[in-house]
Amino acid sequence: MRRALPLLLPLLLWQALTLSGQVPPYILPAPLAVAEALVADRALLWTHLLVTLSEVLMGLAIGLLLGAGVALATSLSPRFERLSRPALVASQALPVFVLAPVLTLWMGYGPAPKVAMTVLLVFFPVASGLRDGLASTPAEVLDLARLSEASPWRALLWLRLPHALPHLGAGLRIAVTYAPTGAVIGEWVGASKGLGYLMLMSNARMRIELLFAALILIVAMTLVLNLTTDRLLRRLRM
Repeated sequence: MRRALPLLLPLLLWQALTLSGQVPPYILPAPLAVAEALVADRALLWTHLLVTLSEVLMGLAIGLLLGAGVALATSLSPRFERLSRPALVASQALPVFVLAPVLTLWMGYGPAPKVAMTVLLVFFPVASGLRDGLASTPAEVLDLARLSEASPWRALLWLRLPHALPHLGAGLRIAVTYAPTGAVIGEWVGASKGLGYLMLMSNARMRIELLFAALILIVAMTLVLNLTTDRLLRRLRM
């Protein structure tokens, strides 16, 4: 019961606000109306949820591989780090909403621009987290590698990378939180499927309860991804 209170109190306040008549239902539908939409339109919502989830998972996988690859490359090559640093900073300087129409123009209305948006949001936390972790390897550990005449690859694999795993885990936790945002923004700009697309269509057709139902599914998907990632990283001690 105590765990349910943080969820029940906002729902009760939401229901009371809608019953008071101060807010029209086309602005804020009642929780019961949203619950009915979740049940009545479950097939439609499930179809669009699977599309958005697939985009998020693909973006997470690609962003994780690219971010980890760039971080490892920068740790092995100071020259590559100097060359890649401006690009890393520039990738975060441009707002996501600015890039979304450009990516849609280049890649079309399929899943590619949504996956690319997700990759952009995942890449930087993973790359910066792992890079900082590799750079924070204790000096005595690096001295041990030099004394044993270990190659850069061996030192990276057996000494530096284990110390950097907690930093990688922290970056991945942030990336998982941001990943659904990239996919949904891409669907807002141009799509024919997905929860973001469903939200726009629901708003245009004044199906506000369906819009809120799609929003709840996005929040639930993000929470599930966060909890799953956190449990997995805890088992891996990251």
